[in-house]
Amino acid sequence: MEEMETLVNNQRSFFMNGNTIEYSIRKEKLQLLKQMLKKYETDIYDALKIDLNKSEHETLTTELGILYTEIDFAIKHLQEWMAPEKVNAPMTHKGTKNFIFKEPYGVCLIISPWNYPLQLALAPLIGAIAAGNCAIIKPSEYAKATSIILEEMIKDTFDPSFVKVVQGDKEISEKLLQQRFDYIFFTGSTAVGRIIMKEASKHLTPVTLELGGKSPAIVDKDASIQLAAKRIVWGKFTNAGQTCVAPDFLYVHDKVKFKLLKEMKKQIKSFYGKAPLKNKDYIRIINQKHFDRLKNYLHNGSILHGGNVDSEYLMIEPTILDKVSWEDEMMQEEIFGPILPVFTFHDIEEAVERLKPQEKPLALYYFGENGKTQQQVIQYLSFGGGSINDTLYHLANPHLPFGGVGNSGMGAYHGKYSFDTFSHSKSILKQTTKFDLPFRYPGGKLSQSLVKKIMK
Repeated sequence: MEEMETLVNNQRSFFMNGNTIEYSIRKEKLQLLKQMLKKYETDIYDALKIDLNKSEHETLTTELGILYTEIDFAIKHLQEWMAPEKVNAPMTHKGTKNFIFKEPYGVCLIISPWNYPLQLALAPLIGAIAAGNCAIIKPSEYAKATSIILEEMIKDTFDPSFVKVVQGDKEISEKLLQQRFDYIFFTGSTAVGRIIMKEASKHLTPVTLELGGKSPAIVDKDASIQLAAKRIVWGKFTNAGQTCVAPDFLYVHDKVKFKLLKEMKKQIKSFYGKAPLKNKDYIRIINQKHFDRLKNYLHNGSILHGGNVDSEYLMIEPTILDKVSWEDEMMQEEIFGPILPVFTFHDIEEAVERLKPQEKPLALYYFGENGKTQQQVIQYLSFGGGSINDTLYHLANPHLPFGGVGNSGMGAYHGKYSFDTFSHSKSILKQTTKFDLPFRYPGGKLSQSLVKKIMK
């Protein structure tokens, strides 16, 4: 506990001494972060292969590539983001100049998960650095190899008073949460998110919670079936379904169900071969506990495709389940694995009415060509973010905020939204001394009549 307290105090002193404030410093640190990733790229590939059996292609597209894009975007726009924003004022404020200054919070805690152990640890860090903060990263103990290389490369690149990785289990997280941070950024489950928020409330520390939920993929009768099948299979089974915005279940119009499922089976074979468990690049489940949980789900409904498992290497084939009930165990929590249950609807109003009362998911995907129906789905269903006629792709656009709503989280990041998340918006009014408007001061009928005229 004393070590934690010393670490936080050292970072606070580093911050208070102005070591993170200047534009040139922030830019330099972001450049160092990019150089660090390039220097350790081979080690990163090796670590993610050990933890999740990720191929170089999957590591590049879902981990490193996103980080490179985010860093470049932040460096390009940093000066613009840091500039005071001039805003207008009403008539009552004649003679004033009004600005919003973006101020760093101070010392931030970033708690990252195991499913994208590099990207989800460093993407928030990009925002924290750009905004002028210090940061402590607590990576997941489940992705051990990646956590080790993450600690090594951060230690090799940055002063621990600026950025530090702290490894450990649940007890270490609990000890960290007892410290007073200026901001906490958490990615993980809704259950743990509630604990984070409760601990943060003791110091009134602001939080961003990136959680999850049961994100639906809705396929309407006028959808482009081949593309819908291809994009849903890609979105669902990337990282073996261990993605917070993966389609959690398929909701398909009864008129196109057979055609869609037939095409999805083709796409699974195209991506992963006839025997995915023998594919040297197929992603494994992170640990025995999650493997056993997912394996139990295979008893829900009937298996339309897949269903085979490898208990030694903790692998589960891309699996499609039919005849699943909304009351089944797998529909009560996020699946977070390569199992896709299928439900049908007869018209879009029925689908919307079914989904509306459920907890708000992190993502939603609608496949269909009718613009009016697309708008209907967007307007009447609440979710963190999503795509029309695609899956996952929205989160790779740095111009779009990424975050949840309700049970799927609060706050957003990526691009400028990361900078804003780790910044306090400080309002400043500069008042003129060349004249002084009398109406705001008490006394006199003239003052009262002016107030009524201006403010009513």
